[in-house]
Amino acid sequence: MLTDNFGRRFSYLRLSITDVCNFSCNYCLPDGYQCDQPRNFMSPIEIKNLVQAFAQLGTEKIRITGGEPSLRKDLPEIIAVCKQTQGIKKVAITSNGYKLPTHLPLWLDAGIDAINISIDSLDPRQFLAITGHNKLKTILKGIDMALADGSPQVKVNTVLMHEYNGREIQSFLDWLKDTPITLRFIELMQTGDNTKFFNAQHVQGARIKQNLILDGWLPINKDKSAGPAQEFYHPDYLGKIGLIMPYSKDFCHSCNRLRVSASGKLHLCLFSENGLSLREYLQQENTAPLQEKIVSLLGDKQATHFLHDKLTGGTKHLAMLGG
Repeated sequence: MLTDNFGRRFSYLRLSITDVCNFSCNYCLPDGYQCDQPRNFMSPIEIKNLVQAFAQLGTEKIRITGGEPSLRKDLPEIIAVCKQTQGIKKVAITSNGYKLPTHLPLWLDAGIDAINISIDSLDPRQFLAITGHNKLKTILKGIDMALADGSPQVKVNTVLMHEYNGREIQSFLDWLKDTPITLRFIELMQTGDNTKFFNAQHVQGARIKQNLILDGWLPINKDKSAGPAQEFYHPDYLGKIGLIMPYSKDFCHSCNRLRVSASGKLHLCLFSENGLSLREYLQQENTAPLQEKIVSLLGDKQATHFLHDKLTGGTKHLAMLGG
């Protein structure tokens, strides 16, 4: 098992396969995707070798991210590669779901276990204002299809923003009354290019947590491969709520995940200064040298991010690594 100098064990890999995104969300890519570097993304063979190395080091969960991962036509092949790797127990994807009804059958055939879809508003007009696309109806149809299938775990990600969806929390709760998904409210995070927006729009998750507890929501114990969300259930609701609060005390204490960018760089933290290249090892079927490199680089992982000091590292925007 991968373990750092602070005793944290890493069984979860967030694997970006592209930094390209077709949405222009105001908190991430307000001006749309800017192609400012070569799109030399990892091939399925390189991904296979990478995932195998991580699995042999104790990784059990892979989350495929972007950018928008479904922009890669070989996404079903990549899902299958991850799913068929010995030791990997769960393969998940985070997507904007812009063609979810079309994509979902292919993902299910490839073996996807869990689907996270970004929905920042249940109001079609507000959704359009946030994302730049009028796709809410299509995305909700895809979620209904996934729920009807019954095999994938379904979660929805909602980034909280004071002026855009800060007053929609009750609407989301009403949706959860009869919808068996987990909705995760995510605190807006400061990145290299959104400081002014962050200062105006940041909503503290701790306040929402306090209100949920007062309204009878109860905490859920999470398993070792779960992400950073604190999850809650209510006996009167089919859905659950998760809160991702990166500015909360000891947020990094339970960190269990590493990140690899689409260009094959290991990121020890979402907000590290730069990625550490693994690319030169990804052509080899013998993954021992790659494993040794990963273990060596893990020694540089810090105890915490430095968001409280407004230090965002090399992360210009969240599409770089999929959050």
